[in-house]
Amino acid sequence: MKIALLGYGKMGKVIERIALERGHEIVLKKDEFNTYDGLSTADVAIDFSVPSAAVSNISASFNANVPVVSGTTGWLEHYDEMIALCNEKKSGFISSSNFSLGVNIFFGLNEYLAKIMKQFDTYKVSMEEIHHIHKLDAPSGTAISLAQGVIQNSDYANWTMEDPKANEIRIEAKRTGEVPGTHTVNYDSAIDSIEIKHTAHNREGFALGAVIAAEWLAGKQGIFSMKDVLNLQ
Repeated sequence: MKIALLGYGKMGKVIERIALERGHEIVLKKDEFNTYDGLSTADVAIDFSVPSAAVSNISASFNANVPVVSGTTGWLEHYDEMIALCNEKKSGFISSSNFSLGVNIFFGLNEYLAKIMKQFDTYKVSMEEIHHIHKLDAPSGTAISLAQGVIQNSDYANWTMEDPKANEIRIEAKRTGEVPGTHTVNYDSAIDSIEIKHTAHNREGFALGAVIAAEWLAGKQGIFSMKDVLNLQ
């Protein structure tokens, strides 16, 4: 399979190594200094760039009839536009805040716990995420996905990084060192606390999941998620 890498930072380089180990060919390594030359020859594009480049990368791929796996966060105000373009070009698209197998299992656990806790109003939910100092967006896309998972399965209506109202989930974002990503969901009451936590030890899990998603997406049309890729429905 021929893969175009849109974004060639630390994650892009790990994705490249894993893709090559799995027998794929890299036809483009796009960064801020080069063009999209070679994109049209790809079977699929993997976008791990920066928020300011994501829309251009995704648009260029769809316009070149190349499906996209995107792990870039912080650009989702344009998500509906990209969905419309994907459908217009009859392409394929997977956008996820986190491609790690463990995190996607964690998403399911978070939703299941939220359904259980909905009946116990003495508990207040909050979240904490910790990432490396180079991460540009806060809170992380993964933390937002976790909050949305709770909102969809409870009486909470929104998330905030400020002092929360009764129906809001507070997310605390910390940036320190080279932490790949740690996410914690807390349910606190006056009597006790319940906590679920996912800790990434390195970038390998994110990169492997993105390559697996690309393998799955190649040749498909439509809008999909990691639940589809991993059969977690």
